[in-house]
Amino acid sequence: MFNKLKIGFLNLFGIIGIWLFGFASPTLAQCPVCIVTVGGGMLLAKKLGIDDLLVSIWISALNVAIAFWIAPKIKIKFLNNKHLLSLFLLVTTIAYFFFTDQATSKVLWGQAVGFLTMALANHSYNFIKSRLGHTPFPYAKVAFPLFSVLFITLTLKIIFGL
Repeated sequence: MFNKLKIGFLNLFGIIGIWLFGFASPTLAQCPVCIVTVGGGMLLAKKLGIDDLLVSIWISALNVAIAFWIAPKIKIKFLNNKHLLSLFLLVTTIAYFFFTDQATSKVLWGQAVGFLTMALANHSYNFIKSRLGHTPFPYAKVAFPLFSVLFITLTLKIIFGL
């Protein structure tokens, strides 16, 4: 019974993901190429033995990037809000970790830290842009979240010796 539920759950999200990406428009600041690159990097990180906390931070940051990129394209009223979609992706990722018995405290903390870091970085960029009236420098919309997550990752790695 549980295996059928798990397979059905994963198939449903696979179909929804394929359907959503079918309606994506060309390049935006957090584009599919960036998302695929980060996703591939996470697979490589796990293979290289990088700590689960650090990998989980980047997985969560990837979820927020996907949500902020795809939310404006969704026609369903509930899911076209980038904040709600970010939370939805966070919950489904955590559910995936529970279904696959990977939900350790490091993974859950990493999900929370990555989510908050990426969300705060995106809002910091928007705040600075609204104060200045223009973007502070080219590609700032990409640089703010990327360097924020990188800073948090390196800080946690140094502090905890991961």
